[in-house]
Formats: sequence, C-alpha cells, structure tokens
Amino acid sequence: MIVWVTGANGFIGRHLAHELAGAGRAVHGVGHGALDATEARRLGLQSWINGEIDAANLNALAAAHGLPARIFHLAGGSSVGVSIERPFEDFSRTVASTARMLEWLRGAAPDCDVIAASSAAVYGADHAGPIAEGVVPAPMSPYGQHKLMMEQLCRSYAQSFGIRCTVVRLFSVYGPNLRKQLLWDICSRLAADEPVLTLGGTGNEIRDWTDVRDVARLLASLAQSPSQETFRIINGGSSRGTSVAGIAAGVIKQWGGNTVVRHSGVGRPGDPVSLLADDAMLRQIGFDWRIPIDQGLADYVAWFKGQAS
Repeated sequence: MIVWVTGANGFIGRHLAHELAGAGRAVHGVGHGALDATEARRLGLQSWINGEIDAANLNALAAAHGLPARIFHLAGGSSVGVSIERPFEDFSRTVASTARMLEWLRGAAPDCDVIAASSAAVYGADHAGPIAEGVVPAPMSPYGQHKLMMEQLCRSYAQSFGIRCTVVRLFSVYGPNLRKQLLWDICSRLAADEPVLTLGGTGNEIRDWTDVRDVARLLASLAQSPSQETFRIINGGSSRGTSVAGIAAGVIKQWGGNTVVRHSGVGRPGDPVSLLADDAMLRQIGFDWRIPIDQGLADYVAWFKGQAS
C-alpha cells in the first residue's frame, strides 16, 4: 500500500513514517526541511520532496511513485505562540496547505483516504473535565482557529466530493525528538544547572499528555479501521490528565537532583486551564495507550541527555 505523509520531517511525522514503514507500507513524504536520501531512508521514507503542499509537488510524487491509498496530513502550524506572533504564516501552513491538498485529491485521487492531524486547541477554555468530540469548538488562539478551519475544509470536501476524512484532535504530544515546549525547556534549564526553575502559569493547568510513539501507532491504526461515515472526528487523547506541576516534578525526578520549581501565576495567551480528552470513541475502536507518563518522561530525559552528550 502506498501512503503519503505531509509534514513527515516534523516531530510526529518522523515517528509516524517509521511506524508505517515498519508495518510494510511504502511511505513517501512531502513538506519542509532538507533530507538527504540516507536520512530519508532512516526515517522509513522511500522518497522525500522538500517543498510546499501544492499541486506541482503532489503531481511529481504521483508521477514518480503512483497515487496514494492514504494520506496522513500532518503539515501545518505547530505553535500557539508563533500563531499569535505571525498569524498569516500559521494560516498559510495550516489552512492554505490543506485546501491545496484537498483540491488536488478531488481531481487526481478522489478515492484516497485522509487522516488529518488537528488539535485539542479547537476546544478553547472553560472545560472542567473530559471533552467530547461533540462539544462546540471555541478556540482561543489563531493556532486553534486555523486548525478548526482545516477541519471545516475536510468536512466540506467529504460532504461535497466524497473525500473520506478522519480528523484526529491531538492533545499534548511529547516524546523523544521534541525540541520545544515544556519538557525541552525544563531539561534545557536543568542541563544549565539552574537551581530554581520559574515556570509560567500556576502549575495546576491540566493536560492530556500522550507519548508520540503511541500517537504514531494511533494514526496508523485509524487507517486500518475505516469508518462507515465519509467524515469523522476523533479525540487523540487518553482521558488521563496530569498537571504542569506534576510534569515538572516527574522530569526533575527522572533527571536527578533537588531543583526547586516555582510558578509565576501568569498564564500565556491562548492557553486554557484544562484540556482533557473524552476517549470514548477510541475505546470503542479498541485502541489502547501503552506508554504511561512515568515511562514516557524517563525516556524523554534519557533521549535529551543522549543527544546533548
């Protein structure tokens, strides 16, 4: 089976390409970043195009390797902060790239299934517990707004043109090779021997932390469990929440030492207090999260120390 991964050079994309290749899929990628043939093969990619998600590159990929049976669409913005600083750039990366891909599919490969990565940021704030897929979205940031617009494009092409789309709203994905966000920040400061870490917020913010290796397995498995519906939305979360303070304590424990953590009490724009998935649909499908948070944090710290040495 021929599968394409947009954004295959990104954090989740690299893990997904490896997962798919390990399952015997012929995996081809397109997105940003220079990859030589050796590095592409190491990731599990049979070919890689460094460029925009547009008709020219998609036509080139199809001409060289054949039409895909599945497209995993991971290309897009990946930062709330960047979306606030440069909203049009985030729009282009997330919304415009999706529109170009869907329009290409409509003409060239209408039977191809799409598995598109969205974000729990579409839900917004004021959710005290697990959030079900049917909740009315209320994003707080350009990042969340653009992910919602991407979802709406997928729904439109599914309803109007029969393009089968599964949208997966991912929650707080972490794991080896993540070089930004909270875990990277904490480890970088621990490596610098800072005796006191001052983090933003109160520390009580709840997130649904999912290891990227489980997320890659989830995305790959969804391609093997087709829906009777042309369009569906699924939460990519575990329904198990951990506070930011708990994550910080867990990282410090795995690192070793007696670093003190304080919280400024000042939240970041666009950050809700709680984002926790209702995982009923995943349980119905039969998916199980295998990597507990303690193991995931231990693996992350080990990876960080290994790449820094």
